[in-house]
Amino acid sequence: MPMLNARDGTRLHYEECGSGTPIIFVHEFGGDWRSWEPQLRYFSRRYRCITFSARGYAPSDVPAGLEHYSQAIATDDIADVLDGLDIDRAHVVGLSMGGFATLHFGLRYASRARSLVVAGAGYGAEKEFEDYFRNVSRDVADKFESLGAAAFSKIYALAASRIPFQLKDPRGWQEFATQLGEHDSVGSAMTMRGVQACRPSIYDLEPELRTMPVPTLVIVGDEDDHCLQPAIFLKKTIPACGLTVIAKSGHTLNIEEPGLFNQFVSEFLAMVEQDKWLPRDPRSASAEIMKTS
Repeated sequence: MPMLNARDGTRLHYEECGSGTPIIFVHEFGGDWRSWEPQLRYFSRRYRCITFSARGYAPSDVPAGLEHYSQAIATDDIADVLDGLDIDRAHVVGLSMGGFATLHFGLRYASRARSLVVAGAGYGAEKEFEDYFRNVSRDVADKFESLGAAAFSKIYALAASRIPFQLKDPRGWQEFATQLGEHDSVGSAMTMRGVQACRPSIYDLEPELRTMPVPTLVIVGDEDDHCLQPAIFLKKTIPACGLTVIAKSGHTLNIEEPGLFNQFVSEFLAMVEQDKWLPRDPRSASAEIMKTS
């Protein structure tokens, strides 16, 4: 089983396939390295694809102390995986929790990011829901510890933003729910407390985001309500950013709509590789509605 060491000694499990320009896939809280299987099968035809289980997600190590979990550490782990594989620069694709880590990677390791795909990132970002999100995240952590992942996953997998997936693809949703129930209960609790409940709102990152040079694609489902406004904010704030909204879709985008997800990401990567994904032309950002002179 392939493993490498993060800078604090935590062992991270990774998988890779294909050859060419590297892409690293960063999973959401409810997923793990297995969540990216539809992308590995598709993109490995043209790219060197890497995915890994975050710390707290077996078969990676599950540190017991909360000091081993934070947004900064999750971001550093991406860099450490690249270092362990002797990769200088890569396209970085992340969903939800992984999308936040991807965004922070662009801010802190811009020279190492060929591009960023930030999908379904927004929970806890809206300022009016910030306190609620932090409190409910701690409650979720407590439930993982007290009930165990096998039991609590049956509740967590039925969150509002997962329902579109369940309705359109019951088998796919059941596979997601089953894998969620196999997660380490302590690792899930620590991740929720240390990463999810403590990460900064993306709105607080506005000054840094306005100067981030990395080509970025933001993807969101139109029924993933608490990610819609943050996605628009990112589009308006990051200089070289595009926004894709997938209709009738929720939070688990890469496995809920793998064909569309792969199509949009593939087109984005092709444009980046050809230096065609550029910052917005200021002439198109005017407040005018129609030109009169």
